[in-house]
Formats: sequence, C-alpha cells, structure tokens
Amino acid sequence: MHPQPLNVAAEAPHFELPDADMQTFSLTAQHGKNVVLYFYPRDDTPGCTLEANEFTDLIDDFGNLDTVVVGISRDDCLSHASFRDKYGLAVQLLSDPDARVCKKYAVMYEKETESGKKLSIKRSTFVIDKVGKLQHVMYGVTAQGHAQAVLNLIKEMK
Repeated sequence: MHPQPLNVAAEAPHFELPDADMQTFSLTAQHGKNVVLYFYPRDDTPGCTLEANEFTDLIDDFGNLDTVVVGISRDDCLSHASFRDKYGLAVQLLSDPDARVCKKYAVMYEKETESGKKLSIKRSTFVIDKVGKLQHVMYGVTAQGHAQAVLNLIKEMK
C-alpha cells in the first residue's frame, strides 16, 4: 500500500500541478535547471512559514545556481496565494489536494490525532538535477536552517 521511498539517481516522478495563480507547473518543463521540490504539511503554520521564508531569503542564491524552488502541500491555490502574499514569499507554491504527487514521492504518512488517524505530509525535500534525476532525497527534515543546507548541497553538485 505504501509506496517505497525514492532513491538518489532515480528519475524524478513527472507531474503537473497548479500554482498559487492557477498556472500549471510542469516538472518536465524545468529541464536545464535544478529543481528543489519541498513538501510541507500546511500553509501558514509555524514550521512551514519558517521554511518558506528561509527559502525566500535565499531565492537569489538559488537562482544564481540555475535552481528553481517549489513548495508542495495539499492546500488549495487560494490558500497558497494568501500564504504567499502574507509573507511575500518568492517560492512557487503548488497545490496537490488529492495528494497524487505526494504519493508519487512517498511523503504521506498516518498521523495520530485526537480524533483518530489522518493522512499528513512528512516534511521532505528532493533535489532534482538539470536532466531530471534525483540528486538528494531527504525525508523528515527540520524546517529551521534547511534552506541553507539545501543551497550548500546544490553548490556541491557538478
């Protein structure tokens, strides 16, 4: 039932999802650039806001390394737009309400809550190189300092 975690050097699973402006983002259209794909649980929660702000603070550094930064959660496009506008986020936020892409990247898990179990997103990041291969696969990351750590990994890529 649970998809296997992805491995380094594998082809990144292709997808198309709408962004905060309801424009379609296609992974295959990014070939020739590195892509940082980070999955996060919910818009406007403390850890997710911290992570998005840290990526935004470094967006020019990522751009200088031919890298686009994309966040994915199950929130809808309107939620993404208000989250982006509230904090002036420079990362592209994609909406995956049915968790189709989350499942492809094996980031869903069952979380115990007061009302029982519910599916949630494990904070995870994937670094995809210019030809669409996974260079770094990180499941269960900590938000604080993560953007800088990812930037350092990209600097080391050939």
